Amino acid sequence: MEVARRYWKEAGVEGKIEERIGDARVTVLDLLQEFGEDSFDLGFIDADKRAYKEYYEGLLKLVRRGGLIIVDNVLWYGKVADPEVQDKQTDAIREFNEFVTNDERVTYTMVPVGDGLSLCRKR
Repeated sequence: MEVARRYWKEAGVEGKIEERIGDARVTVLDLLQEFGEDSFDLGFIDADKRAYKEYYEGLLKLVRRGGLIIVDNVLWYGKVADPEVQDKQTDAIREFNEFVTNDERVTYTMVPVGDGLSLCRKR
């Protein structure tokens, strides 16, 4: 977090960012209760891969129409494209990718940079 804090300060946005460290499922529910639905412009998912869909569903409530949900690690070191790889995390990411690709509540783009990012714009 020190690296993030340094860049927040350098960008002059440290006063606009509130860190919340803990179980992301609980955090999303807390944010929904505190701020209500459609109250955020952006959500970023980079946590337990097997819970990506749960985080995503929570963020769909939290992010306003036209807002963005960014999901990290969707290529998972290329493992998602290798049918020989059959571990729980890789399978969960494959399932999430298939789900979000067909989700009509968002416009969806996968960006093949680094370990892969999904950009989901809420309709």
